[in-house]
Amino acid sequence: MKLTVVAATGGIGRQVLTQAVEAGHEVTAVVRDPGKLGETGVRVVRADLARAGAADLREAVAGADAVLSGLGAVGKAGVGVAEAGTRALVEAMREAGTRRLLVVSAAPIGTVPSPDRPHPPRHDPGEGPVMRYVLTPMVKRVLRAHYADLARMEDVVLAGGLDWTVLRPPRLTDGPLTCDYRVAYGQNLRGGSTVSRADVAHCMLRSVGDPDTVGRIIGIAY
Repeated sequence: MKLTVVAATGGIGRQVLTQAVEAGHEVTAVVRDPGKLGETGVRVVRADLARAGAADLREAVAGADAVLSGLGAVGKAGVGVAEAGTRALVEAMREAGTRRLLVVSAAPIGTVPSPDRPHPPRHDPGEGPVMRYVLTPMVKRVLRAHYADLARMEDVVLAGGLDWTVLRPPRLTDGPLTCDYRVAYGQNLRGGSTVSRADVAHCMLRSVGDPDTVGRIIGIAY
């Protein structure tokens, strides 16, 4: 398949890129700084997703069977990149006629207000009491701005008219690829507090050709 990986030097993006190349896919990597990518042998498109418009991304997504994005803020200065970059990406895909989009969000986003969903549920149906009343509220306070950005990003994806899939992992780790994770549609996973970036990447790639994941939000955790 022809795959475009957005934010390919990020934690999840690099895992997607590596696994896609190992699987024999033809990959285009979208990065702000190609120097951070190293020698990968893939086609590279340079773009600053915080400022890019659709015209900057059209070449990167044209002809792709799927676009996989690990775009998200790193630090406070990057807040806003998930929404802005995804908006440009969706517009570019629509202009290029590319349909399949997979993005990474975060487990708490189902309960975070956004412009298109100002009154979300107070709790995720898949959360146990510890996650619901202790861990999720604490993390949401610390990462309030980051999560608001991801919630707006999800608005853009769901309203974009593409064949989308949103993955919502909990705390990400740099653990190995295990392929031994759980998934749930439309909710988080009880007892699932971590998952490795490698396994999130695996789930994204596995979902590309799975019609059951189109138009679905997927919780993923161990």
